[in-house]
Amino acid sequence: MKEVVVISGKGGTGKTSLMASFAALSGGCVLADCDVDAADLHLVLSPRVRERHDFRGGREAVIRPADCIGCDLCREYCRFEAIRVEETAAGDVYSVDPVSCEGCGVCVRFCPVEAIDFPERLCGEWMVSETRSGPMVHARLGIAAENSGKLVSTVRQEARRIAEEENRSLILVDGPPGIGCPVIASVTGASLVLAVTEPTVSGEHDLERVLALARHFQVPAAACVNKWDLNPEMSARIEAKAVAAGARLA
Repeated sequence: MKEVVVISGKGGTGKTSLMASFAALSGGCVLADCDVDAADLHLVLSPRVRERHDFRGGREAVIRPADCIGCDLCREYCRFEAIRVEETAAGDVYSVDPVSCEGCGVCVRFCPVEAIDFPERLCGEWMVSETRSGPMVHARLGIAAENSGKLVSTVRQEARRIAEEENRSLILVDGPPGIGCPVIASVTGASLVLAVTEPTVSGEHDLERVLALARHFQVPAAACVNKWDLNPEMSARIEAKAVAAGARLA
């Protein structure tokens, strides 16, 4: 089984369009959209969702008002200012702002009456769909939600499971831009990384970073300059740097 991951050092290079073209020409493969922070492969392939699953990652604090004694220790120790206090006729009511809460658990640790629950946070959902090019695993991260690297790993794991069950030899992954945690979760263990860039100064700089990332994790890499004819001189310079970095030209 081969797994090809299409990534880019920056957004807007045409990565998803190229990925959709590969999917159309593949003759039937498993697709995975790992750009979970801003997924858009579904806009091109119009998938028919057959499964939906909640994604939970990290934790958030929830104060039980009936058990809270208003000691104010949670607000004192919270460095993220996530504890809200509402004055009512019956006294101060403490609660946690779910957007500001970073899930560190300090308030849970220091609450003298254990009046704070610490459940897993619902961060989004991942889906298994059918497309004209084969089964597709994709996801949607919630607003202000985190743990996108963990969600990427979930998407890739499910794509591999489907490929094994259906005896498919190719997985095509639409990865996220940049070099952060979601990208690392997308490329580790892949058969090939295809880095898509554009003939601009920023495209040149960001391609160098993403090829360095692939080299660090010892993943074979290829480079593609999308719309190369916009600036042939810059394209030639980028291609030369990509070859010098150990990448093949696609």
